This record gives sequence, structure tokens and C-alpha cells, in this order.
Amino acid sequence: MTDATEPGATEPSRTDPPLAADEATTLVAFLDYHRNTLRRKTAGLTAEQLATPHPPSTLTLGGLLKHVALNEASWFGRVLHGRPMGEPWDSADWDADPDWELTSARDDSPEELHRLMDEAVGTARRHIDEALAAGGLDQLSVVSSRKEGRQFSLRWILLHMIEEYARHNGHADLIRESIDGATGE
Repeated sequence: MTDATEPGATEPSRTDPPLAADEATTLVAFLDYHRNTLRRKTAGLTAEQLATPHPPSTLTLGGLLKHVALNEASWFGRVLHGRPMGEPWDSADWDADPDWELTSARDDSPEELHRLMDEAVGTARRHIDEALAAGGLDQLSVVSSRKEGRQFSLRWILLHMIEEYARHNGHADLIRESIDGATGE
């Protein structure tokens, strides 16, 4: 990606996943790689830029940051361990706006959006470590699938989150390029 950060600022670092490691290490490393890719795609942007959609879509980079923070709290906290997601999720009016995290992001500062993602990722890492220690990748979630009524394995949740980030990083590529021409990984 071309450097579009503030003068003197650096892009968030990103480490390639290991070429040969155990399954858990590899999955977590790929998830971290994609987390850091989204951080890089949103680095150095103003509130206005983070709220800029790429028509005809209404999706924004700020919305993506808040959306992945929600997914981190939901999958690794609520689904895996049965824990409350915390704020701002618990007090959001999801009935009034089912896409609240996407639409409300325009009211958040870049610092708040990045903080929200970073805190959600930090908490998710602790939840992942706890599940790995308890049952490894086969550790089952507390919450069951609404569709099948069966529990999710930690392995499934990690793979789903890698897929979630990878898909949204593709969106972020297009949105970021439309904002300032920055392209790349």
C-alpha cells in the first residue's frame, strides 16, 4: 500500500503467518495477519475519509472497523464463552437499526474506532488463549448455532473470523483506493 499516513506516522506492522507451525498457531497467526491488514488499510485517515463510502455501497472503512470489533466481541466472547459483549454493543438499539455498528461509525473519531477494534482484539486474544488452554481447537462454544442447534468449535470460529476479515479486507481495498488512491496489501 502506498504510504498515506500522517507525516512521521508509520503503518501498523504486519507479520506473515509461519510457514510451518502447529494448527492453532497457524490459525491465530492468519487471523492476526488479517486484523493487521485492516489496521493498515485504515491508518492515517481522517474521520471524513473513514466515513466515505464507495458508491453504490454505503459501506465505509470506519463501519468496517466497528463491524469487526462487534464480531470479535460476539464470536469470541458471547458465542464461545457465553459472556456479555459489553459496551457499546449492549446498549445499542439493534431493533431500530440492525446495522447500528456500520451506520453509527460515522459519529466516531478515528481514534475511537481504532481503540474499539484494538480493545476487542485484545479481549478476543484472551478468550482464544483461554479456550485453547481448556480444550484446544476442539473446545466447543457455549452458544449453539441457531440454524443447526449444535455448538461451534474454536477451530470453526477462528476459520470463520479469518474468512470475515479476508472478505472485508477486499472491501477495504476498494474503498481505500477510491478515497486516496492507496493500493496494495
